[in-house]
Formats: sequence, structure tokens, C-alpha cells
Amino acid sequence: MQRGNLDDLSAFMTVAREASFTKAAAKLGVSQSALSHTIRRLEARLGLRLLTRTTRSVAPTQAGERLLNTVGPRLDEVEAEIAALTELRDKPAGTIRITTSEHPANTILLPKLAPLLREYPGIKLELVIDYAMTDIVAERYDAGVRFGEHLARGMIALPIGHPAKPALHHFELKVASKHERQQQARVLRQVPRPRDLCRYP
Repeated sequence: MQRGNLDDLSAFMTVAREASFTKAAAKLGVSQSALSHTIRRLEARLGLRLLTRTTRSVAPTQAGERLLNTVGPRLDEVEAEIAALTELRDKPAGTIRITTSEHPANTILLPKLAPLLREYPGIKLELVIDYAMTDIVAERYDAGVRFGEHLARGMIALPIGHPAKPALHHFELKVASKHERQQQARVLRQVPRPRDLCRYP
């Protein structure tokens, strides 16, 4: 439906509810003649008389009453939803979906975004841990976080955090006691091996 049709229906609803062209015109901020022309145009397009006019009152016809009862609530819902959407301009709200790997999620995103989420409780954060090259447009993500050397072609990237380089640790096991060997073995099990680093984008 064209925008003009919605405007005409809204004008009819106002006249029918106010039962007066004078009051309806004042409420809509238009002249009585312009409003009367709008109603005649709507009636001509539908091929039905919607309002009965007298010198003292205005009342909907049977067709007008039916239109008022069926279309009126739906137009009210549309106007209420539009009014709710306009509030987003002044008060940020909604869900932010970000695909990322575990390390930047824990060390960069969550610490940086926590104050924002506290300040704007209407914002919901959805972090999806994924090590694959995700198509953020097709998967409906707002952003994706990856290491710089793993960017898909054509993507626009902005650096966040400090440059990260994978590090391999070397430990010299020059210890004699069983206790010390067990301690160092536990440490080594936590160090990523070269083949493990390949899993991280």
C-alpha cells in the first residue's frame, strides 16, 4: 500500500473518532477543506461512502464503521511501533552479534564492552565463539573479530588491542627432583604446541 493511502486512512480514522471535521483538522494540523478533499478522495477510490455529514455532526456509515473497527486497531499498532522505533535514536537498544575467537572475547571485547552494557541496559551482547572464517553478512553478525592475517577478502578492518604474535616457550628440564619434574610437566601441558596454534585464526 502506498504512503498516500495510509495517510488517507489515518485521516478518516481521525474524523470518525472525533465526529467532527473541525476537531479532526485541528488535531491533524490541516485545513478543513484539505481534510474534506482527502476523505472524498478515499471514498472515490473505494467506491463507498464512509461518512454521513450533516451541518451538526459527522458519523460513519455502515461501511465506514466496518473500516474503522477492522483497520483502525492495525493503524494504531503501526503508529505505536513507529513511535517506539523513534526512541532508538535517543536511547541505544537492541542486540549486537559478534563472532570472535575465545582469546579476544575474554581479553578485549568483554572488558571493553562491559561499561557500555552497564550504561545502556537496553543493549544485549551476543558473542559467538567461532574459529572458522565466518561470513558475517550472511550469518547476520554486526561485526567479526579475527587476527589481522586472517581477514576475508573485501572486509573492512579496524585494529582493536595490541598486535599479537604467537609465542612458543622453551623450557629446560634440568631438574632432579620428582616434584619439580611434575610441576614443569603441568606447565608444559598448558603451553600451545605449533600444531595447536594453527587452530586459532
